[in-house]
Amino acid sequence: MRILTIILALFLFCGCRSDKKDSAGTLAFEQMEMEYAEGFRMFTYDNFVEIEIRNTSPGSDEIFRYALIDRVEAASITLNKDEYDGIILTPVQALVVTSTTHIPSLELLGVEDRLKGFPGSDYISSERTRKLVKDGQVRELGSNEGINTEVLIDINPEVLVGFSVNGRNRSYESAKKAGVTVLLNGDWVESDPLAKAEWIKFFGALFQKESLADSIFKNIRDDYNKAVNIAENAGSKPVVMSGAMYKDIWYLPAGSSPEAKILKDANVDYIWSDSEGTGSLSLSFETVFNRAKEADIWISPSNFKSKQDLLNSNERYGEFKPFKTGQIYSFTNVTGETGGIRYYELGIARPDLVLKDIIKICHPELLPHYQTFFFKTLPE
Repeated sequence: MRILTIILALFLFCGCRSDKKDSAGTLAFEQMEMEYAEGFRMFTYDNFVEIEIRNTSPGSDEIFRYALIDRVEAASITLNKDEYDGIILTPVQALVVTSTTHIPSLELLGVEDRLKGFPGSDYISSERTRKLVKDGQVRELGSNEGINTEVLIDINPEVLVGFSVNGRNRSYESAKKAGVTVLLNGDWVESDPLAKAEWIKFFGALFQKESLADSIFKNIRDDYNKAVNIAENAGSKPVVMSGAMYKDIWYLPAGSSPEAKILKDANVDYIWSDSEGTGSLSLSFETVFNRAKEADIWISPSNFKSKQDLLNSNERYGEFKPFKTGQIYSFTNVTGETGGIRYYELGIARPDLVLKDIIKICHPELLPHYQTFFFKTLPE
């Protein structure tokens, strides 16, 4: 009956199908194609779900496969363990995540109480999860690159959701030796803001909440696209600059980055929209100054918390037009009680809010009653 239901659903949704087979040769039908995300896929068999994860770090060609089995039916299911990087009983009862960007998905799915440990818990800004930290339900694990193995073993999570900038992390190897299944989450590698948000479906599968995750994502997607349509009604395009200096280099979003995509969807004239790359550009101060000194709006001046901080770092920041007119907007001052920056936690999961913030800043007449969520005017 379950297979029949899947077949009917696939025919209804354009007949999307895969001929992928498991180790026993059982035909699997791929769930509906991800709309934006390219880093993972999910396949449904008659008695388990397979998650295939790729693009876990820039340039990585590794593919990881995990079998998700209902814990009630596990005793009756036989799989070839050698074909998988991990076999996970679902719904997961206890897990560790290693990035604040993972926390919103847990909260949106209503399973934040399954979180048992986190490295660098002061960075958590959400009040709901901060309460769990205060109550001792979420243990401190040190740092992502140096997870406290003794505490991890004491927590005894079923799953550790990690990320890796270069594909290597000794802490994760230690976790595996302790019997913890490690899944690498690649949401941060995606080049589209909605692709990042779609990784809530990855978490949905771990908790048997696929339908809820799909519904949440569709609401975010629809809200985002509605905002795009609103932005198209703008009468003008303000010129926007971004970033700031770190040591001797000015870092700012490349033209095909998720940040630049949001600026494009907000219908603004981003100065470096024609540049190549999905990450950051590394430029000299003079290069930026020559092109951006007469910009109308300055978005995200790195982690500076005030205009005075900018001047203390480099007096020439004061020569930019947005500095003189007060049109500098930053997310760094919207934090949780222990200093965690809200944007770094929730921004990936809610690109619709980020987009509406930018539209409000650049086209305030289009969203007259909207109050920005992340971005605020940089104070004096």
